[in-house]
Amino acid sequence: MSLAIFDLDNTLIADDSDYLWGQFLVDRGIVDKNHYESANAKFYEEYKQGTLDIVEFLHFSLKPLADHNPEQLYQWRAQFIEEIIKPLMLESAQQLIDKHRDRGDTLLVITATNRFVTEPIVGLYGIENLLATTPEFIDGRYTGGFNGIPCFQAGKVKLLEAWLTDTSETMLDSWFYSDSHNDLPLLKLVDNPVAVDPDEKLAEFANASNWPIISLRDGQCPTHHFQK
Repeated sequence: MSLAIFDLDNTLIADDSDYLWGQFLVDRGIVDKNHYESANAKFYEEYKQGTLDIVEFLHFSLKPLADHNPEQLYQWRAQFIEEIIKPLMLESAQQLIDKHRDRGDTLLVITATNRFVTEPIVGLYGIENLLATTPEFIDGRYTGGFNGIPCFQAGKVKLLEAWLTDTSETMLDSWFYSDSHNDLPLLKLVDNPVAVDPDEKLAEFANASNWPIISLRDGQCPTHHFQK
């Protein structure tokens, strides 16, 4: 039994749920189109370049949660999952998850996208363990703030270390699947790093490090990287 860790956006789904949630809010007139759409695109570009100020982004992206009551937010989220996310789920990703499950591995998603957006997506894949940035919720409302440290770059490692302390899991023969160079701190920590449809910077690093590079977007579940 090993720990199998997965990134979510552009790894298990074929796009970025954080960015798409913002666009969903824009398209339905829930947020101001002119301001929000341009800011959302700017932050997403900074993420891809590795220059994102995660705290600045979270103040931006979590504000809509504070502006509306939870019941309305959950209705919008259910619509978002059904209309936007489900078509982006990957059969090969499910097969890979099931392969690890069949091996008896513990499954864990670690994502920079906040828990409000990602928890139902992770549930669709049948994964119970999730580490994500947690929006602050006080007196029945989201505040627009967040609890603890952001689950991003080195923050993913810190949150994983705390989770390991709270559980009986270890990093022995651990796996991590990710598309993003932002996840290099965690990819370097596991025994079996795997680049999944990687961005240019991660592909370059993976090739130089002789890490497996796989795709989950071609309909075929890659299994050759399991061979040791």
